[in-house]
Amino acid sequence: MKLGVILLAGASALAAASMAFAVTGEGSAADAAVGAPDGSVRRLTESQYRRAIADVFGPDVRVVGRFEPDNRVDGLIAVGSSMVSVTASGFDQYEQIARGIAEQVVDKDHRAELVGCEPGAGDTDGRGCVSRFFARFGPRLYRRAMAPAEIARFTTATLEAGRTLGDFHAGIAAGLAAMLSSPEFLFRFERPGADGKLDGYSRASRISFLLWNAPPDARLMEAAAVGTLDTPAGLATQVDRLMASPRFEDGMRAFFNDFLLLDDLDSLSKDSVLFPQFNANVAGLLKEQTLRTVVDLLVTNKGDYRDLFTTRRIAMHRALGPIYTVPVAARDWTMHEFPEGDPRTGLLTHAGLLALHSHPGRTSPTLRGKAIQEALLCVKIPAPPANVSFAVVQDVNNATLKTTRARLKAHLDDEECATCHRISDPIGLALEQFDGVGQHRVTERGEPIDASGTFAGADFTDAVALGKLFHDNADVSSCAVRTAWRYATGRDPQPGDEPGIARLQSDFPKLGYRMTDLMRAIALSVTLNLAPSAPASKQEQVAVTRTGVPVS
Repeated sequence: MKLGVILLAGASALAAASMAFAVTGEGSAADAAVGAPDGSVRRLTESQYRRAIADVFGPDVRVVGRFEPDNRVDGLIAVGSSMVSVTASGFDQYEQIARGIAEQVVDKDHRAELVGCEPGAGDTDGRGCVSRFFARFGPRLYRRAMAPAEIARFTTATLEAGRTLGDFHAGIAAGLAAMLSSPEFLFRFERPGADGKLDGYSRASRISFLLWNAPPDARLMEAAAVGTLDTPAGLATQVDRLMASPRFEDGMRAFFNDFLLLDDLDSLSKDSVLFPQFNANVAGLLKEQTLRTVVDLLVTNKGDYRDLFTTRRIAMHRALGPIYTVPVAARDWTMHEFPEGDPRTGLLTHAGLLALHSHPGRTSPTLRGKAIQEALLCVKIPAPPANVSFAVVQDVNNATLKTTRARLKAHLDDEECATCHRISDPIGLALEQFDGVGQHRVTERGEPIDASGTFAGADFTDAVALGKLFHDNADVSSCAVRTAWRYATGRDPQPGDEPGIARLQSDFPKLGYRMTDLMRAIALSVTLNLAPSAPASKQEQVAVTRTGVPVS
């Protein structure tokens, strides 16, 4: 471990004092992710960063600033977080955010509660006060124990900063800002223990970020410190505690937000002339609609994952009523059930997903089909050739080819294009009865819409029938398991991981296809708790502990 120097830019006295502030870290934040095994170093996402600050300092300490975008790799931000570093401009942004947080922690509204001391009789220079401050907050921010010598270094540097600034509390702010700018806070370092498995603190972080999308709380940190997480029974006790908490809902929301690419709705825009009812507020509500529907079915009611594709029950908000042609009296969210036979059935007909995978002014069976194949079936669709022409498909005013299906069929005369379109388009064409913002329709330019097709060797007539095929398709549930494993580990599987994933996939039906039970199995699995460079042995992959806790 070496000392890195955090250089805080800016002209303020706080920034000037922080320029020479030494912190413990593995080089710079930009270097932290370089050369590390996949999944062993993961950058905090924006939501995880915000949750960490709220957990440690309280919800009234605001996080203000612009974050570098989270990076999606092979469909998941969770995987992208282990493959990114921080650019110079991104690091400057982190430093500015850190200074803003630190200044709030020591301001007159918060210092009594969060600092709680100052120089005085018996502690004339405030060394004891500063030491207690870092001993209290440092381990929570770094998500690991801090050695006395490490706290002593922070204390000394903080006191020096305070003397330079001529203000004791400004010195604490400088020290805290440096800690918040450290790779040890910005990145999740996963360290192996003596037995080749993750050490207790790394294990605590993995299960906490998986189940809560947040850093470990004090009880989980204590369990890591005393070795409780090293035993199957102790690990199971903590996993069950986290899952019994209301915060488990946050973790499941974060998983499905990543799984279904819902964060892309935050920046979605549509042609305001064609779709005047669509705006940023509606896009946000559509995202929330899908997440609330998922939580209601899979967390609150502990339902079958497959039922997502056939349920007629959906979260509904008054502002979304016009898109769904549903009168909504309640001002807040409510659960709405469409009648039997309604075309709105299942996840595939959620307006948010339909709008997300469409063009600004029209639908796109190809985009919709590609997104569903990749996210829900784990089938990778190649990128189109660089020289491909989409002129026929884009000509929405074609007098002869009036429907999207007809234009796509003409486009498929190019055999090079047909190879991929035959995979993506049948599913996307099943959703053509929903326009570019997800509103139901039965005609396109006066022509009836044909939503029939074939999936996995079975014919379907429309999106409702396709949803039933998805419900019964083993590849759909197997893909959900694989995606959950990738989300938990932050990496794509290697050959040695496949037996463990296959066991989870075969156990999923035995668990009633309950996502809550799947997440528990993943949290308890040997694979999840191994250090990334240490493959699980065959014996470990199939073992079952005497406490009845399955491992995979």
